[in-house]
Amino acid sequence: MISPKAEIDPKAKIGKNVTVYPFAYIEGDVEIGDDCIIYPYVSIMNGTRLGCGNKVFQNTVLGAEPQDFNYKDDASRLVIGDENIFRENVVINRATFSDGETRIGNRNFFMEGVHISHDTKVGDYCTFGYGTKIAGDCDIHNGAIFSSSVLVNSNVRIGAATMITGGVRIGKDVPPFIVATDNPVRYGGVNETLLRSSGVPDRIIAHIANAYRLVFHGQTSVFDATIQIKEQVPDGKEIRSIVNFLENTKLGIIQKI
Repeated sequence: MISPKAEIDPKAKIGKNVTVYPFAYIEGDVEIGDDCIIYPYVSIMNGTRLGCGNKVFQNTVLGAEPQDFNYKDDASRLVIGDENIFRENVVINRATFSDGETRIGNRNFFMEGVHISHDTKVGDYCTFGYGTKIAGDCDIHNGAIFSSSVLVNSNVRIGAATMITGGVRIGKDVPPFIVATDNPVRYGGVNETLLRSSGVPDRIIAHIANAYRLVFHGQTSVFDATIQIKEQVPDGKEIRSIVNFLENTKLGIIQKI
């Protein structure tokens, strides 16, 4: 069902079984996949590629021009996967340059007032609480959970299966499988609840906790702690994920307890 009261450029590509409510605005260089629902007063701007089964609620703007002084009207893109939910007043910017891309994965949930800035990459199964703001060029890995009013500075990486508590301001990388809390932001322990609900055995959770004891409780640098993890903690995909994340940090990681 596409309302005749919606403003849709005839060049836009609309898939099968798409619902577009009155007063939605869709520009020409837009592709919308099958089974999407576009509610009233949504704006979907040039460069947006929307997958299948997404729900976009009132006053959301997808593909907004980047809020970046380097932007020079490039024909950049926002690429969105399948079965995401964008609640009211969400804003997601497309990339700054034509060879860049803001990318959103699959089955993410964006609560009211979330803003995802230019060139940021979001994985799958992430949750963004009310009013959370993610700056440009960030990298959000699968299963990250943000409580309300979280602020993330540019170029920050958020590891998989992390939990960021409400009102936290983040300017450094947050390693996978942990809770980040307080201001200044600090390590708040392993995210055991999420790991268990995802089927991770207690034995592996204990290995993750041992790895982070070396990182956050030890008296060594992150570099030396990473070496200790490889030497002392039993190998496994979760431990390799931690090591890889730590070895590739550019900003450094959040502070110890």
